[in-house]
Amino acid sequence: MNTAASRKGRVWGIIKSVVPIVVGLCVLVVVIGWLSGMFVSKIEPGQEPLSLRTFQDGPVGMVGEVVKEYEEEALGTLKAADRTVVSSRVMARIDEMPVDADDEVEAGQTLVKLQQDDFQARVKQAEESLTAAMAKQEESQTSFERYQQLREQNATTQAQFDTAKAGLEVAKAEVRRAQQAVLEAETMFSFTEILSPRGGRIVERLAEPGDMAVPGQPLLTLYDQNSLRLEVPVREELAIQLEPGSEVQVHIDALDRDLTGTVAQRVPQAEAASRSFLVKVNLPNVEGLFEGMFGRLKIPVGERRHLCLPTAAIREIGQLQFVAIIRDDNTLERRFIKTGREGMPGKVEVLSGVEAGEKVVLKASKNHSSEDSAKEESSK
Repeated sequence: MNTAASRKGRVWGIIKSVVPIVVGLCVLVVVIGWLSGMFVSKIEPGQEPLSLRTFQDGPVGMVGEVVKEYEEEALGTLKAADRTVVSSRVMARIDEMPVDADDEVEAGQTLVKLQQDDFQARVKQAEESLTAAMAKQEESQTSFERYQQLREQNATTQAQFDTAKAGLEVAKAEVRRAQQAVLEAETMFSFTEILSPRGGRIVERLAEPGDMAVPGQPLLTLYDQNSLRLEVPVREELAIQLEPGSEVQVHIDALDRDLTGTVAQRVPQAEAASRSFLVKVNLPNVEGLFEGMFGRLKIPVGERRHLCLPTAAIREIGQLQFVAIIRDDNTLERRFIKTGREGMPGKVEVLSGVEAGEKVVLKASKNHSSEDSAKEESSK
């Protein structure tokens, strides 16, 4: 009996271990079948007619082809052709600087005043030396005339006469030397007041009163506002088209304004590294232009053909853009497109997805009717 009981216990243990596995496999099979669609009714194979939407009524636009001159831009900087660095010609301490950066100055206006005491003393010293030399000349002249009379009467020797004559010549030379010394001292004195060599705008003030002015060391920088020009490197194949004297268009970003300039110079040497020529373009005198500003030189390079359509025809889903095309049978087709740059107001360049002459459905608006759209298209 013990043996039968033990066998029964082993069988029962096997059943308890196998049944959960079998149940789990059955559940897994059912889940897989459900996920694979075994318990869902299938669509019979075949073809269903495509239901197409038909255009009823509303504003309509046209895909047009535009021929436009194509331009390339070269980036440059405004610089002044007449730029002057003001410095002192003598060493002296600065007394006054009545001008500052951004001031407008005229030709001959005082820019810097230096200490004058030393130079005034030199002028007085040179004038005193000239007075002494002139007195010496008068004395030598009187002595020479006396010896000349005595020589005519044979009352003096030839050697004494020659000595008196030489003394007179030396005295005259001393006078001339003293006069040159006075002129030099006065010239040095005039250098203590630095005048503007031309009219223009002060852009830099590099010294202050009390500083020592050293010959050749810059004190001020000014430029002529009327001499501003755009200096821009232009690649070789475009630069050869820009002849001196030809008119070009320049855009100033800071002013958001287009200006008409004239090519003043094309430097006859190309930069080997960038393969470009430096082109200088004269600009009109416009309020708000300053040296160092950024500008764009627009260079025509030919015609460019592209398609455009009204922006009102474009629908968007996320980053996708599409339009509704009206076919010849008056049915609608949704077509994805890729747009480019904006052109005239209400128009945008389209790079792909449509063809010239195709009709598109516009978004309905209160101020835009189909009649208005037809008028716009006929005017274009």
